[in-house]
Amino acid sequence: MNIYPAIDLRGGKVVRLKEGDPARMTSYSDDAGETARRWLGAGAKWLHVVNLDGAFGEGDSANQAALLSILKAAREAGASVQFGGGMRSLDAVAQALSLGVTRAILGTIAVEQPDVVRDALSRFGAEHVAVGIDARDGLVRTRGWVDNSGIPALDLALQMRGFGLRTVIFTDVSRDGLGSGLNIAATRDLSEKSGLDVIASGGVHTIDDVLAARDAGLAGCIIGRALYDGTIDLREALNV
Repeated sequence: MNIYPAIDLRGGKVVRLKEGDPARMTSYSDDAGETARRWLGAGAKWLHVVNLDGAFGEGDSANQAALLSILKAAREAGASVQFGGGMRSLDAVAQALSLGVTRAILGTIAVEQPDVVRDALSRFGAEHVAVGIDARDGLVRTRGWVDNSGIPALDLALQMRGFGLRTVIFTDVSRDGLGSGLNIAATRDLSEKSGLDVIASGGVHTIDDVLAARDAGLAGCIIGRALYDGTIDLREALNV
């Protein structure tokens, strides 16, 4: 199981949102590269980076500069970056991969234009493409978690698997940024029924949440606010 420290970008700053709400934002750093080096220095082999401005359909030039600084730090450490937020075309995926992103995460586009995911998997390979499935009450949310698609998370996962997808990042929106613990039951159910590698996200607060993800046989666990607030020590989590 891989552990993915999260670096969420808004206006070039490293931030965290509660339940994906931009009105409930905490800013942690103006230097995304320094934040990346902090987590890489603790031993992280992957970073999970999200362009929140892109997810909300806003401009992201400051975030691109921040992403480049993160990618530079990752290259120097021999680590990998998975990146998502507002990537809604093949060109966007190609650009991210050309910059040095290892795995591009597609979210809204998987619901609105699933053929783009199929084409991305065909063109770039399953190792370089993931789908983010963000759900509330089992139904997929899109466009920065604002819109309810009405599509069950499992239905979307199975459709994507049919295209050759291997990796899903599953987030329970109702828990994200609140430190209330992962929705292990729903995440494990999605993993077992879809047969996909599922990375858990949303609500990690203590090392027990990391252990629960490991014991559920999940492919990975994303840790955000818990690292920034200090309720989890990254070195300890990686050692576990």
